[in-house]
Amino acid sequence: MRADDYPRVLVVSAAVFDRSTGTGITLSNLFTGWPADRLAQLYAEDRAPGTDAVGTFARFAPRNAPVEYHLFRQWERVRRPLRTVLKGPVDVVAAPSPAGATVAVARDPAPGALRVHLRTQLRAFVDLSPVRVPPDVRRWLRDQRPDVVYTTLGSIRMMRLAVAAAQECRVPLVPHFMDDWPTTLYTGGQVLGLPRLAVRAGFRDVLRHSSYGMGISEAMAREFARRYRLPFAAFGNCVDAADFADPHQPAPDRPGGTPVELVYVGGLHLDRWRSLRQVGAAVGELAARGIPARLTVHAPAADVGRYGGAFAGMPAVHLGRSLASGEVSGVLRRADVLVHVESFAAEHRRYTRYSLSTKIPQYLAAGRPVLAFGPAEVASMAHLAAADAGAVVGHDDPAALAAALGPLCADAELRARLGRRGLAYAERHHRTDRVAARFAQVLREAAGRPAGAAVVPRPGRAAALEGSDVG
Repeated sequence: MRADDYPRVLVVSAAVFDRSTGTGITLSNLFTGWPADRLAQLYAEDRAPGTDAVGTFARFAPRNAPVEYHLFRQWERVRRPLRTVLKGPVDVVAAPSPAGATVAVARDPAPGALRVHLRTQLRAFVDLSPVRVPPDVRRWLRDQRPDVVYTTLGSIRMMRLAVAAAQECRVPLVPHFMDDWPTTLYTGGQVLGLPRLAVRAGFRDVLRHSSYGMGISEAMAREFARRYRLPFAAFGNCVDAADFADPHQPAPDRPGGTPVELVYVGGLHLDRWRSLRQVGAAVGELAARGIPARLTVHAPAADVGRYGGAFAGMPAVHLGRSLASGEVSGVLRRADVLVHVESFAAEHRRYTRYSLSTKIPQYLAAGRPVLAFGPAEVASMAHLAAADAGAVVGHDDPAALAAALGPLCADAELRARLGRRGLAYAERHHRTDRVAARFAQVLREAAGRPAGAAVVPRPGRAAALEGSDVG
């Protein structure tokens, strides 16, 4: 595309363009090659744009936030010491395994119920507060002269800010959904149910101003197009060609007796630590049967500190260091098997059912087989199954997990064959140059469409339109 073929885009999001968060990485990759004079971002995160970010940037700073925001910031400062006082460190106790051996089991490392309740109530209260867009910010928005406002939303305040930007610039919105927050956000009755009502009202405003939508997976794009009768396209994270494995490079050489290296890269939140612990237990049992294997977990430092105790007493599990974004592709390519997990808990299944993890394209591009353990209906699991690049265990069955893990660890040729399939799939679906070009074309089409074509859910119609309570 020529520079003039790119629409002028204003990005409104909490996350800034950088390489330290999943959303920041996805944004940076999708907007690869965008002319700097045709891209601007208004963001809320308390960090600077990445060194490779291009465009014009402005932060919606705390001075624009109400007093509730500052109260929340003060709470965040005292939250960690308070957690230590109320809960203390994660406890690890001995418990018998089904096989009769004694294993270490961590008591639930999630925060205590009282602190979870207080934090969620306060977060909802802050999110419910009004968004004030000062005259200087409005002037900055107009000065960008966008053709379209692209937004990742995810909260009441971000919905209000994105709609305000679209109204100020008199252009359509393009919301990009990373998970199914419209049906799950504040459904726990926080603050007497007022935040949930605000989500519904704010989401109706978003749809009224939207000309096009994006989902992070094909499954999400299909479902949201059905719900809202708005054109949707699927765009998730993509991978630079330089980070793809060489299809002719042999797999790591593992001399006899050297453990097969399984590697997990990602967060442990949303109860993923529980599923990952089951994988670690299966790896340990495999090693005990004479097939040496080891699971290395690379997670954010905060997650390791919070959930690392769950893996105590598991000799087959190694807690590796946290990785910078530039290190990930090399670590993945040096592994024998890559591991992806999702939670089987009902509340997490609902939240992640249409989400495609940021690391899935990176896993496939590494040319290594993937062991996936999580609910079969979740989009990340379905995506890996479609790639046919490993073993997908879609139900909570330790025996099935062990049966899938055994061949992957015992057969190097099988690993090589599955890795090549994943690499070929990533070439077709996840190369940045191809995905970013299609992304630009969709935004150009969205800029030329009128807003307001979506079906806006109303009370009494939500179940029919969405299969949810968004109305």
